[in-house]
Amino acid sequence: MAGVVVAGAAVMVPLLTLRGTAGSATLVIPEGWRASQVYDAVDKVLALPAGSTRQSVGGADLKLPGEAAGNPEGYLFPASYPVARDATPQSVLRFMVDTANQRFGKAPLAAGAQRDTMNPYQAVTVASIVQAEAANKADMGKVARVVFNRLQHGMPLQMDATLNYGLDRSTLDTTVDDTRSDSPYNSYQRMGLPPTPIDNPGEEAMRAALNPTPGDWLYFVTVKPGDTRFTADYTEHQRNVAEFNAARGGRGRQPSPSGQQH
Repeated sequence: MAGVVVAGAAVMVPLLTLRGTAGSATLVIPEGWRASQVYDAVDKVLALPAGSTRQSVGGADLKLPGEAAGNPEGYLFPASYPVARDATPQSVLRFMVDTANQRFGKAPLAAGAQRDTMNPYQAVTVASIVQAEAANKADMGKVARVVFNRLQHGMPLQMDATLNYGLDRSTLDTTVDDTRSDSPYNSYQRMGLPPTPIDNPGEEAMRAALNPTPGDWLYFVTVKPGDTRFTADYTEHQRNVAEFNAARGGRGRQPSPSGQQH
């Protein structure tokens, strides 16, 4: 991903408003937060009633790709922002989206995406999945490769992170009933990428999406912390999933005939 300039959550960006400042607070957006979490954080730092920032999205004039249809998920760039006291939800959101556009770098991002026949919005979507699914930064390139391999093989992604996004939750305990939910984010039932990013990815996730690690993997599961296993063999994956369930005391998923991916 040569030429793409991005920054992570530790990066400080300029003050969000240039006039009338009488001090500032700091808004910290970690990598991988969903838009809903960002909205709540902005409400808190601006001391606004809950829901104020969410309601302001439509009037914020955000510079988003057409495919986003006004939804800033994926483009609320994770960083530490000094927020002036007279900032508004709209000014905060605009600055975050503008920062994402600057940091991602439109031309290099487009070039990197084209290598994998994606448009830039799809690249951000893949990065958001990688951000949510990878147990650590070292595994991000492998997770990205699993995404592309499954797409190229005409397989559903079968990603719990997309399923959980559609169900508005975060959990390790996914059941067969969950995988039957009627949601556009249910990647067990629907082919291809989800309709939008599922969080706001950081630098390493974007790098992984544009330069996935070479490999033939189709499945992965984090059996325990520090032990994520990637394989192209479904039988081996079933054994790994069984170990995961055993480590969870029998809670969690029951392997389905098509294979639960991670």
